Amino acid sequence: MTEAKLVEVYRATNMMEAQVIKSLLDSYGIPSILESNASPSILNITVDGLGEVRVMARESRAAEARKLIHNGKTPPKDESQEE
Repeated sequence: MTEAKLVEVYRATNMMEAQVIKSLLDSYGIPSILESNASPSILNITVDGLGEVRVMARESRAAEARKLIHNGKTPPKDESQEE
């Protein structure tokens, strides 16, 4: 089986922002992973790129992911939770 190529769809300034973006993508069924060169427990700030977190998604879904992020869409409504 071939590995899907991952590409950067967003660069967040911190882990919290990256988690929000990842949750948005997950809610639309777009799998993503977070990559960072710094340990979040050591660096909680961003200086010259240190502390940044890259949100990575499959290349085949990258355009869709970027569009969702750019438009600031809210997650789809879960009809089963409505009263």
